[in-house]
Amino acid sequence: MFIDWIKFIILGIVQGITEILPISSSGHLVLFQYLFDLKQPGLAFEMFTNMASLIAMVVLFYKDIWHLIKQTFMFLLKKDQSAKKDFEYVLKLAIAVIPIGILGFILKDWVGSIKSLWFVGLALMLTGTLLLLIYRSRNQTETHDEVTYKDALTIGLTQAVAIFPGVSRSGSTIIGGLTQKLSLKSLLKFSFLCYIIVSIPASLLSIYDLTQVTESIDLIGYGLAFITTLLVTYITGYYVMKRLQIKHLLYFGIYCLTVGLVAVLSFILI
Repeated sequence: MFIDWIKFIILGIVQGITEILPISSSGHLVLFQYLFDLKQPGLAFEMFTNMASLIAMVVLFYKDIWHLIKQTFMFLLKKDQSAKKDFEYVLKLAIAVIPIGILGFILKDWVGSIKSLWFVGLALMLTGTLLLLIYRSRNQTETHDEVTYKDALTIGLTQAVAIFPGVSRSGSTIIGGLTQKLSLKSLLKFSFLCYIIVSIPASLLSIYDLTQVTESIDLIGYGLAFITTLLVTYITGYYVMKRLQIKHLLYFGIYCLTVGLVAVLSFILI
């Protein structure tokens, strides 16, 4: 039983770190399942950890969230023109999450069936390659801070690919935003707010799906995973907002390529 609890804590740490960094949380959970013989629990576990990451990000960005909600109502109900810019920011967030919402709804069942070692390996290698390409082509002197509608649409289209395990959601949004010369600081904030918006309906759907399956729950183990994921997600998100720089994409790109290659070779040789 103690070993099982350690397993839950490890998976919570993995979820918390990889949900924020551009290295794919879904892909790493699959890798831990295969490479380290840590059998990934089912739907209930995913719901617990995803909910923990969502709560952590809401806490981290609660001031921005409340400000946007308040300003949106001020513009819609009181026609306050000073709130128009924030209202348009909310519209851009909506534009950015529509593609992944539609694609995720259409391909949900199929995506859930392709969590294989070779697929995740190839997806990680793709993520790593794109991160390296965007790192090499990035012109850091030509950036803008304000998210445009074109930025939002581009981020939305690249983010949609992240429904596939092994493709990083944060990585795909970073790639999309940097191709539009959006500053990294503005991009990260926009990306994490997108994550919160996408995760709320996804979490509600997971709760509904959970009522359709029978799965035993280790309350202590799941509780440990929940707390670990929440804390690690918050800490990782905080430091990413403070410390992440363009140069770090080089390391994440090399890491994803290496881990993806190891995964593919493991699938071939095992």
